[in-house]
Amino acid sequence: MAKATDDSIDIGKLYGYDHRLSEAKDKSQHKEDYECILAAANGLVKARQLAAMLIPKFFKYFPQISEQALDQYLYLCEDDELGVRVQAIRGLPLFCKDTPEHLSKIVDILAQLLVTGEIVERDAVNKALMSLLRQDTRTSLTALFKHVGSTEERGAEEPSTWENVREKVLGFIKEKVFPLKAELLKPQEEMERHIVNLVKQNLQDVTAGEFKMFVDFLKSLSLFGQNASAEHVQELVEIIEGQADLDAIFDVSDVDHIERFISCLRMALPLFVLPEKWTLDLLKTLAECSLYATPQDSRQFLPSVVQLLKKYMVRRKIEEMNFTCIECLLYAFHHLAHKTPNATNSLCGYKIVTGQPSDRLGEDFSEQFKDFTERLSTIEDLTRSMIKKLTQGMDDQNKAMKAAKTEEEKDDIKTQKQSATSGLKSCNNILSMAQPLHSKSPSFIGDQKINLSWKELAKPSVLPTAAAAAGQKRTAAAVNGVNTSSMKKGRGAGGFQNQLLNKAFEGLSSGGRGGRNRGWQGRGRGRGLR
Repeated sequence: MAKATDDSIDIGKLYGYDHRLSEAKDKSQHKEDYECILAAANGLVKARQLAAMLIPKFFKYFPQISEQALDQYLYLCEDDELGVRVQAIRGLPLFCKDTPEHLSKIVDILAQLLVTGEIVERDAVNKALMSLLRQDTRTSLTALFKHVGSTEERGAEEPSTWENVREKVLGFIKEKVFPLKAELLKPQEEMERHIVNLVKQNLQDVTAGEFKMFVDFLKSLSLFGQNASAEHVQELVEIIEGQADLDAIFDVSDVDHIERFISCLRMALPLFVLPEKWTLDLLKTLAECSLYATPQDSRQFLPSVVQLLKKYMVRRKIEEMNFTCIECLLYAFHHLAHKTPNATNSLCGYKIVTGQPSDRLGEDFSEQFKDFTERLSTIEDLTRSMIKKLTQGMDDQNKAMKAAKTEEEKDDIKTQKQSATSGLKSCNNILSMAQPLHSKSPSFIGDQKINLSWKELAKPSVLPTAAAAAGQKRTAAAVNGVNTSSMKKGRGAGGFQNQLLNKAFEGLSSGGRGGRNRGWQGRGRGRGLR
């Protein structure tokens, strides 16, 4: 009974402070009344609940004790009583109504409160954040994204605590912010650019699933939508490039890099307005990786590879052709199709029978077959013409080499001859891979008998004597049944382990969801694009 009486006295006093402050013309003269309200935050339950209503109400009139008021209010946000906490959370946006300079700090507080387990409390946090986002979208988004960045930016904060907050903030952005982009991102062009910059600045440390979420969101913006300029599409591809980390030495034993590359490739292929500086680099890596793709991944990649083939295999004869790109794509096509041959029925009009419904033999794909084989014939004609041109060019270079007088001239001719030799290899590979594709039921190349033009032929190994072989461990090549010397990457050496690459290709369609330890070994190592 005494407790109830004390509570009633505190409540009565608080209403008295509220009345005097409300009636006063110059509220700043009633600092003591406001300080008494602040002190009530340490009182009994009902007093604390009422204090949570009154502190933000008169906050703007006492800037000299604003820090003290905010600190005291934060205790109410962490109160033992659910009712007090909810009331305090609901009042947080009121601090910014007339004093917007506190908005960033209040958003930061609310972001940390997203980890609450109580539904009614989490509801209050969500509504408070949405209120602030509508008041000042730019500042609120900037404050929210500070919880998405690298762990290095969080100072002494416990990693587990930061991770928890980060996960909740990302969930809030995905579920509450992204769906309301049309309402929140105004003026559209300016605000879309702002959120694009925020995303780009916070991609250094994301999982596969998080990166896909951001890319999907960016693609939904008008900047990168259907009517996007080539410049903007290129920007999006460069964001994906940064995450794929193409500048790094590509080591096929690095599961993390393989998985990140494949996942990013899936995002980039549908766009494929790629910067010339890395289009060929990407296609070379695609060709080399295709040898080790699983049937599931092969079926998923084939449509994009066929689409790209049609882009490069033109139907009319033109002067400028990138034969190495066609070589890459034909190589990838053969190896992917070898693992899932009936997928080519609907894509290229073939008639491959596996006995599965996916054969789709009852459907008419004759137009696809006609289109694909006509493109092949055109490319074969262009390739034969290029072989003649390169052969003639090499004859001329041989004559020029004999006539060359300076070392500089000789070096220049050597470079031209090396380029021509590589071009001839590429053209011969194209003819070898195109010829079997004219059949209605082609046999796809699934081994390594085609040696890609940019890769050196593996030197035949000298067989060891029986005595030398005794006591030696079996090499990885012997274990896996492949010659690892021929598997060195064009952009860096590294022993290949078949099971590692298979693992990298497995389950990529899940996008790394389901935990921070899945996909890209927790987080990616892509470059942040500031």
